[in-house]
Amino acid sequence: MNTTLVVMAAGMGSRFGGLKQAEPITADGKAILDFSVYDAKKAGFSKVVFIIRKDMESDFKTLVGRRIGETIDVEYVFQDTSDLPAGRTKPFGTGHAILCCKDVVKGPFAIINADDYYGSNAFFEIEKHLENAARGEYAMTAYHLGNTLSKNGTVSRGVCETKGGYLEKVTEVTKISPDGSCEWRGEPTVLSAETLVSMNLWGLTPDIFEILQEEYAKFLKTADLMKDEFFIPSVISSALASGRATVRVYHNRDKWYGITYREDLEEIKEAIGGYIHDGLYEGI
Repeated sequence: MNTTLVVMAAGMGSRFGGLKQAEPITADGKAILDFSVYDAKKAGFSKVVFIIRKDMESDFKTLVGRRIGETIDVEYVFQDTSDLPAGRTKPFGTGHAILCCKDVVKGPFAIINADDYYGSNAFFEIEKHLENAARGEYAMTAYHLGNTLSKNGTVSRGVCETKGGYLEKVTEVTKISPDGSCEWRGEPTVLSAETLVSMNLWGLTPDIFEILQEEYAKFLKTADLMKDEFFIPSVISSALASGRATVRVYHNRDKWYGITYREDLEEIKEAIGGYIHDGLYEGI
């Protein structure tokens, strides 16, 4: 069965300052996306769908899209911003981004963030799972919190609760400091470095679009549309609670890298440069 990689690339990165999805991390101008797509293709994914905004189409295609399109089938989806209230320019979030793919993605698919490097081993188990997944049989790759923190500021992570290899609940926790300190369930705490977290690497079947539509309608009626976001982990948590889905959890102990702050760039360049030197990305 053909599987698709859906890449969420509509965010400009306000804390980073610019089109961070296309930020070069190698001397010849390749971005994190080049390596994520390489890893996904190696694992068996046969198509990539980029979710972008219409106003960034030209820059994105010039800096990233056309180059990647030479190596794998590529399609574009535009994140609709027509529902945004006056005064809000930021899209409603990851759940809304995935919903925008409903007319394009018809088979099993994985989603990732465009500005995250998940590691060369991240996609194999997800792809194998999707090849045989029935309706509502989702999957995710979970990372250890200590391998996902930025030393340059706070981050948001989906903290996972699991049982028997399956996800029971995921809670979005914001403003996690480099030492793991944050506010958890209304109380100051320090999360263990071994805490399992979601980095938005999910494996999904197309029935998720029905759930997304239902939850998005609720969001539009009840949320503060000037500041709230429609997160994909919240949607999946609702599907779990209602018994409409299961989520198999695959563990990845690799170091995750992402561009939240401009200062993160040097660490990423050094790490991926080392992987290239070691032959992990031969021919890219």
